[in-house]
Amino acid sequence: MPRPIHATIHTAALRHNIERLRAAAPGARLWAIVKANAYGHGIERAYEGLRGADGFALLDLDEAERVRRLGWRGPVLLLEGVFEPRDLELCSRLNLWHAVHCDEQIDWLATHKTHQPHHVFLKMNSGMNRLGFTPARLRAAHARLQALPQVDEISLMTHFADADGPKGIAAQWAAFERATEGLPGERSVCNSAATLRHGHDAAVRGDWVRPGIAAYGASPDFPEHDAAHWGLRPTMTLSSKLIAVNALQPGDSVGYGSTFVADRPMRVGVVACGYADGYPRHAPTGTPVLVDGVRTRTLGRVSMDMIVVDLGPVPQARPGSEVTLWGVAAGGAVLPIDEVAQPAGTVGYELMCALAPRVPVMVAE
Repeated sequence: MPRPIHATIHTAALRHNIERLRAAAPGARLWAIVKANAYGHGIERAYEGLRGADGFALLDLDEAERVRRLGWRGPVLLLEGVFEPRDLELCSRLNLWHAVHCDEQIDWLATHKTHQPHHVFLKMNSGMNRLGFTPARLRAAHARLQALPQVDEISLMTHFADADGPKGIAAQWAAFERATEGLPGERSVCNSAATLRHGHDAAVRGDWVRPGIAAYGASPDFPEHDAAHWGLRPTMTLSSKLIAVNALQPGDSVGYGSTFVADRPMRVGVVACGYADGYPRHAPTGTPVLVDGVRTRTLGRVSMDMIVVDLGPVPQARPGSEVTLWGVAAGGAVLPIDEVAQPAGTVGYELMCALAPRVPVMVAE
């Protein structure tokens, strides 16, 4: 039989999260963000759960083609725009909307031959300092785009750096408001945290919200709030089984480097999962895990193919017992992905995206 590890994508949870985000920003249209292969879920696997959104936003032309092949006829937005002039040809053919964040992209549009003008999202750098025109240069960029016959509609966007923390969105929102005052076009500014925290404000939520991680059931502002606080459900479960059970005596160590040493007699289990499956290698002793739906902890270092777990809270566990690395156990117990990521010094986003190709993936309601 195959190795017992597998991932499950929960379609009903994706649908639920989309509706929860709609409720958080009433009146706004909603992008389903499917960059990074739908945050590791797989665009084709996640599509049925996300198609209740108003549009799909992504990075790569390949991803855009896949969404169109699935039958989506609505808006598709390239969040970073095009990467070279010839990309505009595919934008025309697939009717893709695309971000414009630099002068070169405007130059490319100016020389592009098209029978169908493009819908672009002019991006402003309001303080994130990644992509976008500074406030001082935004209006000149807008004027250039407005003068091009290759451009039909111009929407306006920015990205918040601190919507998930105490600094908040106030300074960036004020900068965006000042720079875009009087300019026509739809607005899109809210990521997951801004949608959940500020979506009730009609001005901030604008015309389009673009929540990413929240659609996939993780909290954008963990640990201040967990996913349950926001009414979000896990959309990915990583499951495996115990493949061995061992008895330790005081002084026995576990794993490479002997970083865990038993201080009492212990019963431990070996799980068919390791960093080659996408589990975080730096997850320390104490990282939560469910065995037969009961919460326990990892012990020692994560190996390439195995993890050792404490079976003290689960005395009935034996080889073949279900192990939930994150997500939803068979009996309904939930281990939020954020709680696994935090001890490893990372975020749920990375764990989802790092799911290894060797892990079989199934789709369930």
